[in-house]
Amino acid sequence: MNNVITSIRISLQSMVSNKVRTLLTVLGIAIGISSVIIVYSAGEGILGLLVNQLQSFGTNIIETEVKVPTAKKGTSGETDSAMAIASGVQVTSLTLKDLEDVKKLSNISGGYGAVLSQEKVSYGNESRKTFIFGTNADYAQIDKMEIAQGTFFSDEDDQGLSQVVVLGSKMKDKLFGDSEAIGKYITLRKSKFKVIGVAKSKGAVMGMDFDDYIYVPIRTLQKKIMGIDYLMYMVHEFKDVSVVADTGEEIKYIMRRNHDITDPAKDDFRVSTMEDMMKMLDMVTNVITWLLLAIVVISLIVGGVGILNVMYVIVSERTAEIGLRKAVGANYSSIMTQFLVEAVLITMVGAVLGIIVGVLVSWLISVGATAAGFHWIFSVPLKAFAVSLIFAFACGIFFGVYPAKRAANMDPIEALRKE
Repeated sequence: MNNVITSIRISLQSMVSNKVRTLLTVLGIAIGISSVIIVYSAGEGILGLLVNQLQSFGTNIIETEVKVPTAKKGTSGETDSAMAIASGVQVTSLTLKDLEDVKKLSNISGGYGAVLSQEKVSYGNESRKTFIFGTNADYAQIDKMEIAQGTFFSDEDDQGLSQVVVLGSKMKDKLFGDSEAIGKYITLRKSKFKVIGVAKSKGAVMGMDFDDYIYVPIRTLQKKIMGIDYLMYMVHEFKDVSVVADTGEEIKYIMRRNHDITDPAKDDFRVSTMEDMMKMLDMVTNVITWLLLAIVVISLIVGGVGILNVMYVIVSERTAEIGLRKAVGANYSSIMTQFLVEAVLITMVGAVLGIIVGVLVSWLISVGATAAGFHWIFSVPLKAFAVSLIFAFACGIFFGVYPAKRAANMDPIEALRKE
């Protein structure tokens, strides 16, 4: 114990006597450690932001979306489906009949289908390309859309293929500015559509800015604009969360019956609850965090190489001291301990500095994100501190052991002769 305390005292004296060199070495570690803190904190902030945005749709919803069926053995159906969709394969089997059949289940209180198209819209001299979101009357209630002016379209509007629209708040401003929009007509595909409502601002959700959308009755969009009869996805609201798993199985049964599917491996749909979506988000966030940490580790290794170089120089500069200590009785372990302690001290000082800087930067990020209107909670998980300190300690040991061994193996006579 006394040997360690003595080593710490000697190491501190050495660090203080070479302030500039120590500072530069410490900075290399501090940058890496601060990056660890920022990555973990940002991961927590992004996950919280995405979960909050998902919950804005409601927590009691179950979504059914299309997927490309696969019959390949030994492969991931989910991966194959994602790759197929990304390459342009389109599944057109989800229909309004599926939507209505699922709505008949006892635990379902409502539901809407969704179709998305990008079209040119114009009013007067204003013309722009935007997303047209086709849905039905239940959408406003399930997705908690608030109407600032006018009203949302009804089931009658949908069944009658009415040419009416509800504008997102940004789209209203782009087309009409400060002028009144209700009752005016916009042009979509050379057809006139009457504005019956303007939605309150909801903001971007999962990268999609719904305030910039135009909402149209789903059958109107299908028949009069796109010329299709399928859905991209559908969302249902359930009543009792305790039986949501059973409800999910009932939906799968209906879908397989309607789509003539006997082998679940060939499903052309995917049923997901909000809990499933949150688990997926958590998994994706963790993967991204670990990928970023892998990059951060590279910077820490670079900092560790800096420790190796500096300790090598320190050993060379203190050759005479090492020789003298060994000549008066210092053994291998005491010399080894002294230089290992010094390497670890440098990395731990860098870790503490990095943690302070990382926490400060993470807090500033949260302040900036909150000021920009995002639901960003400042949080640094305890494991971030643990990983930082453990990695810094391990870095000191790993990159300090070679110079320490070199010092401990010095022949005292040769060391004194060099001086």
